[in-house]
Amino acid sequence: MSRPRLTIGTYGEITTRRRPSGRIEARARYRDWDGATRLVQASGDTAAAATHALKAKCVDRNLIAPSAGSLTADSPFPDLVAYWLEDIELEDRLATATRQLYERDMRTLVLPAFKDLTLREIGVARCDQFLKRLAKDSCSKAKHARVVLRLALALAVRHEVLLRNPVDHVARLHRDVRMPDAFTPEEITAIRAAIAYWEAGRDVSGPKPDGQLGAIIEVMLGTSARIGEVLAIRRRDIDLSVPSVRITGTIISPKGEPTTRQDHPKTARSRRTIQLPGFAATAVQFRLKQLDTIDPNALLFCSRGGTPLTTNNVRRQLRHVMNLAEIEGVTPHKFRRTVATTINESAGVELASQLLGHTDPAITIKHYIRRNETVDPTTAGLLEKAFGS
Repeated sequence: MSRPRLTIGTYGEITTRRRPSGRIEARARYRDWDGATRLVQASGDTAAAATHALKAKCVDRNLIAPSAGSLTADSPFPDLVAYWLEDIELEDRLATATRQLYERDMRTLVLPAFKDLTLREIGVARCDQFLKRLAKDSCSKAKHARVVLRLALALAVRHEVLLRNPVDHVARLHRDVRMPDAFTPEEITAIRAAIAYWEAGRDVSGPKPDGQLGAIIEVMLGTSARIGEVLAIRRRDIDLSVPSVRITGTIISPKGEPTTRQDHPKTARSRRTIQLPGFAATAVQFRLKQLDTIDPNALLFCSRGGTPLTTNNVRRQLRHVMNLAEIEGVTPHKFRRTVATTINESAGVELASQLLGHTDPAITIKHYIRRNETVDPTTAGLLEKAFGS
């Protein structure tokens, strides 16, 4: 009768023998993570010492196995989190900023609630109640927590530690519907005036103007590009004969690392060439004249040393200028929504979605276009004709 097969990561009976040198040798069969069973040996001055050394060798062998090999339904949730973070690092499919966001959300939102639980104890009801409680405080936080909790538990399912992902069966999270807001032409005029006043050097407090904020706003308003995409425009991305700009990257500021230009924008659809309206082309030409280099890779908007501007720095400047002018609710992303609303009202959502670089017009409608609440007045005439005396 053949001996029973060992479970991967375990060893069989330990035997000892005295070697000619007088030292004691301990031996055991160990089943490695690749499924092969191998003989492991260790020696010591006594049988106990040799056995201890052998067990330590077996532990070391287990360290070279994929981390999930040691996960079971009874593993603590933090063990899964550690392996999940290692897995997304190895896959290297996510942007650094996204990985850091996932890790932050996991450590601040999810781990405090699940750190004392085993994987077996995390079911649909527990996940559902956790997300609902979190949503009472912030629906946004609950949605972020749901994303990372689902991803981590999905890894456990893929490695056959769990039979199903409990997050797939929780109730939908509901939030109050907020209509996208956009600037009116009058508000755009006021914003331009406030920036021009500040860039003329008439304000003595706060950050000093470097002549770039106004041009950045004009390019955002003329392209619908995200703030990071605008700051990533290089000289080589500009064609003044059309005139147009090509959106090919974005600016990222990973935690603990220098701000850099990432060679791709948020999505594949975000990579696009946009013809510039006159006001944006003028702003681009103005900036090109200010650059002291003809390097095609030089950034259109940059520090004095040619390094990338951070998106937070531009937001801080914009916030300061708007506070001086007592104009509220101005953010870089609101310019993007303003462009989407304007194009939609003039030419339809398909063109607006194409300009914004969205994969689905539904995204444009839901998050970017301000709804026109005025009903077509022809309805009054139709009803009068039908029911008027």
